[in-house]
This record gives sequence, C-alpha cells and structure tokens, in this order.
Amino acid sequence: MVQANLNFTLEEFQQRIRKTRDAMQERGIDVLIVTDPSNMNWLTGYDGWSFYVHQCVVLGLQDEPVWFGREQDTKGAVRTCFMKPENLIGYPDHYVQSTERHPKDYLSARLIDRNWDARTIGVEMDNYWFSAAALQSLQKHLPNARFVDATALVNWQRAVKSAQELSYMRKAARIVERMHERIVEKAEPGIRKCDLVADIYDAALRYDTEIDAGGDYPAIVPLLPSGTDAAAPHLTWNDDPMKTGEGTFFEIAGVHKRYHCPLSRTLFLGKPPREFLDVEQAVLEGMEAGLAVARAGNRCEDIANAFFAVLKTHGIEKDNRTGYPIGVSYPPDWGERTMSLRPGDRTVLEENMTFHFMTGIWGDDFGFEITESIVIGSSAPECLATVERKLVIKD
Repeated sequence: MVQANLNFTLEEFQQRIRKTRDAMQERGIDVLIVTDPSNMNWLTGYDGWSFYVHQCVVLGLQDEPVWFGREQDTKGAVRTCFMKPENLIGYPDHYVQSTERHPKDYLSARLIDRNWDARTIGVEMDNYWFSAAALQSLQKHLPNARFVDATALVNWQRAVKSAQELSYMRKAARIVERMHERIVEKAEPGIRKCDLVADIYDAALRYDTEIDAGGDYPAIVPLLPSGTDAAAPHLTWNDDPMKTGEGTFFEIAGVHKRYHCPLSRTLFLGKPPREFLDVEQAVLEGMEAGLAVARAGNRCEDIANAFFAVLKTHGIEKDNRTGYPIGVSYPPDWGERTMSLRPGDRTVLEENMTFHFMTGIWGDDFGFEITESIVIGSSAPECLATVERKLVIKD
C-alpha cells in the first residue's frame, strides 16, 4: 500500500482544518469548495502539476476533507494527501476539457451522495482556478444549494506561519542566496540572458548538502529586464546579450516544499549614472524605515507609510503597493492574495506573518529593485535571506 509522504504532521493539518471551519461557521458556510492549489496544499498536502484541469478540495464541518480531481491524478493524491482513499475522488477522463460535460457536473453528483446538496456552499469566485462555467455547472446540478463567495477565506488562515513552515522558508532563503551569488558570478557584458537564466535555475534547483535540501520550481519565473525595458516590472528574459551601461533587476525566489522566499537585487554593468545611485540611497533609507515598524501590533500601512515618507524626501513617488504576504504557492503568483503593504491597509501585523517587502521603483526608462522577505517579530522583523543590500556594480 502506498504511504503518503507528508511535509507536515497530521496534527498540524488538523489545526489548519479547525481554523478554516471556524471561519466557515462565522460566515454561515456549511461546505467549502477550495480550488486554489495553494489552499488545497495547505489543507491536505496535495501537490501536483494538475491545476490546468479542474480540481478542488471539499471541506464540510465534520469528517475529513475530500480531494476531487482528474482520475489519473488520484495517484498523486494518494502520495501527498493525508486523507483515506475513499475521500480521494477522481473523475473520468472524458470530462477533461470537454465541450459536452464539465467536471463540476461529476462533483455535484458526489456532493449529492454525501447529502451536501442543500447547504450553503462557499466557492472561491475570484481566483485563477475557478471559472464561470464551473459555477454554472454547480448551480445547475445543485439547485437547492445556496452559493456564496468564499474567496480568500483559506488564504487568510495561512497568514501566520507555523514553525515548520518557517523552517521551509528559511531553507528557501538559503537557496535564493545561492541564486544571487551565481548571478554576481556569471553576469557580464556579452552573456545572453537565456544562458544566465540557465545558471539561475541551476543554482535554484541543485541539492545543497549544507541545508539538506534541493529547490522546487517557483510560482513566478525569473524576472530580469535590462536598461529601459526594466521600467516594466514583469518582463522575463530573451536571448539578447547583456550590455555595458545597463542596469538589470533580478526578481527571483528560492523555493523549498512549495514555500517561497522572494528576493530582488539590481546589477549595473559599468559605471552607474547618478540617477541609479540616488534611487539606491532612497530605497535603502526607506527600507530601514519600513523595517523599523515591521513588528507585531503595528499595521500593514505603517510599513508602507514609513517607506513612502522617506521616498518623498528624495522626490520619489511610488504609486503601487510595497509588499504582500508570502508562503506556500503555485503558479502564477507567489503572493497569498490577502493583505498588502499599502496606505489604507489597517490589517494588524502578527508574529510569524511573512511578507515580501517589495520596494521596487520603476521610472520611465529604468527599474530598480532591492527587496527583502521578512518574518514579523514582536520587536523587529527577521530578514530571511542574507544578501548584501546594495546596488551590485560590475565592470
């Protein structure tokens, strides 16, 4: 019999389920359908590249969660979920990407089997993995159910990290340190971006005996635009050579057991212009101000307001948020999609919340990123990675 390889204890999974059920009851939800793969993983351990087809975890107010997915993926569920085999439901392959039937048709029948068809059912209406067609199918086949929006209900339960989660994130931090070390070693005029990214992936994935860990794939691929292209925050790479006289920011993440530690640094080949040095000074001063208030009891906006206030003294306006929570994640995003480090977000910070303090500045013709991933503490934050906080300059 195949034994599941779990990254957390059963007790920790049960604690997560209890937290989620408490939140469900507060909102009057009897049954929760979770389609976000990060939430599925957090609740059950499920891990697989199967989120391109319809899948979910169904959680009632009693008994084990139910994993639901493509029949062939039940083999992955057996190996990664803690639940009994009878709570792993696979749908036949003729439901996959069919124009005649929908996997949620099959799910509806299984919910009826469990007497969950006349309940208040929460669904994650606003995420990447739940479609309008999925909701239509559920409404058609479960006419006696009341559907409510439960977007981010589970995401919010993930905000405060356990000791084991932090352990995985610290290993991810060691990996991202190695990635930035490789960038500094390999980046030079003439190296093609695609070849540099190959080196970044090599550093990201190889087993490290010192930390007894290898790397996982990131939820976002390496972002490394150069020169004027760096004004666009989310460009990836091409096969062009790097050039003297250009700055490149590298927004990357180390990943272990699906837990992320993003970290950005900026590299300039040649002598940087005054503008780069001025932005570096402003960002570093602003980051220190933000970190000084990144402690339990303060609010998300306190970090942002402290950072933005310093930027203003340097004549810089940043019109986008300056951070977001991180943890376990799958493509296309390593953020948790709950709170933000921005003015107006008055969410109270708690110990062991984790954030990517994203202090990026994108001008009209340049981009500059020096960031930190942090753990909120009682009096001061922990910066997960140890990479010198400065503009890297190479001739």
